Amino acid sequence: MTDFLKRTARVAFGLFLCAIGSYLSIQANVGLAPWGAFNIGVASVTGLTYGNVSIITALLVILVDVALKEKIGMGTLMDSILMGVYVDLMIRLNPLPPCTNYILGIFVLLLGQVAICLGTYYYISAGLSCGPRDSLMVALDKRLSRVPIGAVRGLIETTALLVGWLLGAKVGLGTIIAVFGISSILQLTFSMFRFDPKTVDHEDILTSFRKVKTDLAKKVGAGDKGKAAGFIVRERAGAEPLPADGLPPLPPGIAPEGVSLSGQGKDRIFP
Repeated sequence: MTDFLKRTARVAFGLFLCAIGSYLSIQANVGLAPWGAFNIGVASVTGLTYGNVSIITALLVILVDVALKEKIGMGTLMDSILMGVYVDLMIRLNPLPPCTNYILGIFVLLLGQVAICLGTYYYISAGLSCGPRDSLMVALDKRLSRVPIGAVRGLIETTALLVGWLLGAKVGLGTIIAVFGISSILQLTFSMFRFDPKTVDHEDILTSFRKVKTDLAKKVGAGDKGKAAGFIVRERAGAEPLPADGLPPLPPGIAPEGVSLSGQGKDRIFP
């Protein structure tokens, strides 16, 4: 149970870093990343917030993932909800106004990309499964075995970018940096932490719940054993077995109120 909570907290922290990166990418004002462009474009047409578009899109993608029999874990669900909530919170607080200087905008965008890569490391290394969009990429890659995974990801992100651009989202140099630069930053981040994502054995949500249930059952069992061990039975001549409450034994021949003795001093008195 404690291990699961730690891993869940790791995912939440990683997603928070990713949300910071997404917010910085928006405020950089030099062009949006593919999914950022998609969310901004749909939000501008529907009147929904950026975060709500992100959540709805993620949930729809999860349905596709399930249809394609891809593994869905706690991390997948947390990614779907928390990313949208975090980004909306930052947009509402608005700690950083949109950049008006192009060079400053590029710098802010790169900071955002670093935050996203750090967040990706933390949430993937928790082993609670990937986000819905990454799961979709993996599912399609399994079915398009002759197509490189980079091309599969490119197809998904190009589609998202095209939809966002058609709906009015800003596309520019920042978009190119976001598409091609993040892979290098991500590789550098993983190398810095000596992390290989291929070694992570992700678990689905049913496996997580089974582990939590097993841990809780063990704790309950340990608690019952502790209660049983709380009674210390000491056999003495003419004395009664005592509970572990620290009370002294009664003298032979004297019984507590409501208890009768047989006369041999062998009656057992339990609390």
